[in-house]
Amino acid sequence: MPATEAAVEAVWRIESGRLVGALVRITGDFATAEDLAQDALEAALRQWPRDGVPPNPAGWLMSTARHMAIDRYRRDAVLRRKLPLLAAEVRIEQEWEGPMSIADRTLDSAVDDDLLRLMFIACHPALTVDSRVALTLRTVGGLQTREIARAFLVSETTMGQRIARAKKTLTDQHIALEMPDAGELHSRLADVLAVIYLIFNEGYAATVGDDWTRPALCQEALRLGRILVGLQPDQAEVHGLVALMELQAARLAARFDAEGHPVLLADQQRSRWDRLLIQRGLAALQRAEDLDGGPYTLQAAIAACHVRAQSVDDTDWTRIAALYTVLAFVSPSPVVALNRAIAVGMAEGPERGLELLDRLADEASLERYGQLSAARATFLQALGRIPEALAEFQRAASLADNTDTRTIHLRQAAALTDPDSSETR
Repeated sequence: MPATEAAVEAVWRIESGRLVGALVRITGDFATAEDLAQDALEAALRQWPRDGVPPNPAGWLMSTARHMAIDRYRRDAVLRRKLPLLAAEVRIEQEWEGPMSIADRTLDSAVDDDLLRLMFIACHPALTVDSRVALTLRTVGGLQTREIARAFLVSETTMGQRIARAKKTLTDQHIALEMPDAGELHSRLADVLAVIYLIFNEGYAATVGDDWTRPALCQEALRLGRILVGLQPDQAEVHGLVALMELQAARLAARFDAEGHPVLLADQQRSRWDRLLIQRGLAALQRAEDLDGGPYTLQAAIAACHVRAQSVDDTDWTRIAALYTVLAFVSPSPVVALNRAIAVGMAEGPERGLELLDRLADEASLERYGQLSAARATFLQALGRIPEALAEFQRAASLADNTDTRTIHLRQAAALTDPDSSETR
């Protein structure tokens, strides 16, 4: 991919949510906002290769979308109907000038936080829970349909249809794209937390592409989480999610060695972990536990076990397994069951771990989930069943859509036949 196209893609991933959020606030129409954002993206793909990447790429996209919005309003036959949304008190003789200047100013300003606001709007009760999360990830998180499908463990086609139906529902039911009131805000909180969680996960361990991590997504998820803490300070799971993200983000730098190769948890230099983020995360976890938190708090408690340990051998795997058992009860999922099996295997031995993993073999949603094969390979290797372990590492590599993840599994496989090779390089 040419450098300018890569730059456009990178900026779009980071800024598309803010762009759509600002345009939704101005136009009051989801489809129009997305159209304008896409038009701005297409303009960048045309102009940046020719003129070069601008000094402020995000500002260029916003300015371009702003002018496109203004031009559209000038051409739009229903300008007078839209006018109250833009300037309720503008005099009739000023109506052609007033809306334009107001739109121009508003697109450059922030009313609360457009990205967070768009999240609550997209999590409308008219949509199914999965559709709310998927739509928000697509429009706010800038994730590709393929990435979202992997997060939900469904096919790309299924996810594409789900997102399309969500957009159609918003349009067909003429749903007002405005910030919900305080009572409804609270009811949509769980979906917003789910979105932030999935955005962070995609940043921490990218499902596709050449980057093993995407720190910008982690930073954005953390920013949104901290905003939510300010808006909902008495909600345990808000603190629980922020704790989880901070404790995980503390390990980001150590996930690569000096040459930029990915490093697995067992081989990370723990001195490189961010102690300030760990302190913040543990404080947020304590607040969440004091408020009687739920699934995010449990996951944060698991992350805390890792950051408190001096090494993998020093990790309290018994407590982690117990926490996963509780998590499997309050928030069951195939991935939670997989992680519980791994933790039990670390605590009680590879035979027990392999036994639990084998029980998940018929789980349809894990059929093409490479981490199941990788976990089986690890326990098989510990049991000395090398040919089986080799086959599982190779299968895990074949299922990986991320280049670094695939490389790790191939190196793990190579290490079984060549003791001098590195598993984590």
